Amino acid sequence: MITFFNEDISFNLKHKLKTKSWLKKVVELEGFRMGNLNYIFCSDNYLHQINVEYLDHDTLTDIITFDNSEEEQTIEGDIFVSVERVQDNAKDLSVPFDDEILRVLAHGLLHLCGYDDHTDEEEAEMRVIESKYIQLFRTDFSK
Repeated sequence: MITFFNEDISFNLKHKLKTKSWLKKVVELEGFRMGNLNYIFCSDNYLHQINVEYLDHDTLTDIITFDNSEEEQTIEGDIFVSVERVQDNAKDLSVPFDDEILRVLAHGLLHLCGYDDHTDEEEAEMRVIESKYIQLFRTDFSK
């Protein structure tokens, strides 16, 4: 089950049902089963506090993913998304907000599927996979 929450902000994700179907398809294509997945949309300040408290990183970020899975090949977790950071990133990258939010949603899910982005090579691979799944959303789920 996929659930969307807001924490300290008001945000309404467009096309929630289509987005849930798309995320479930990504999980399936990656060879996993869907468990409980929570996306929590929040502010920069809220996510910064989580970053400092849990990861000891004193930086802003667009997403933090916590893996709660207890069974192999089952996706369970909490994904915190700073809507402010996504908006700023969309402007900086000159991409529509709707594309950038999809990229971030996929990014967090791909972390739960075992992908990392610590090296330049891993980050480049992650971008390719994110782009593939954004294209899947556009072709199969945005109608």
